[in-house]
Amino acid sequence: MQSDNRVFDDFVKFMNGAAGTMAGMVREGEASARERAREWIGGLDFVSREEFDAVKEMAAAARDEADALKERLAALEAKLEAAPAAKPASRAKKAVDKD
Repeated sequence: MQSDNRVFDDFVKFMNGAAGTMAGMVREGEASARERAREWIGGLDFVSREEFDAVKEMAAAARDEADALKERLAALEAKLEAAPAAKPASRAKKAVDKD
C-alpha cells in the first residue's frame, strides 16, 4: 500500500536533502580545519621526519666513534702506565746532552 500523500513524500525528500547538505558541510569544515592546522604547524619550527632520522643516525655514529675513542684512550693510558718510568726521562736527558 503506497502513500499518495505528497506532503509526506516532500518531507522525506527535504530531510534527505538536509542530511546530504549537513554531510557536505561537515566534510568542508573538516577540510578547512585540517588546512588551518597545517598552516599553523607549518609556521612552527618543526623538523621533518627525514631530518630527524638523519640527525638521529648522525648522533648514533658520533656516539659509536666516541666509544671507540674512549677504548683507544684507555688502551694507550694502560700502555703508558705499564712502560717503565726511566725510559722517558733518559730520552729527555739524551736530547738535552745533544744540544
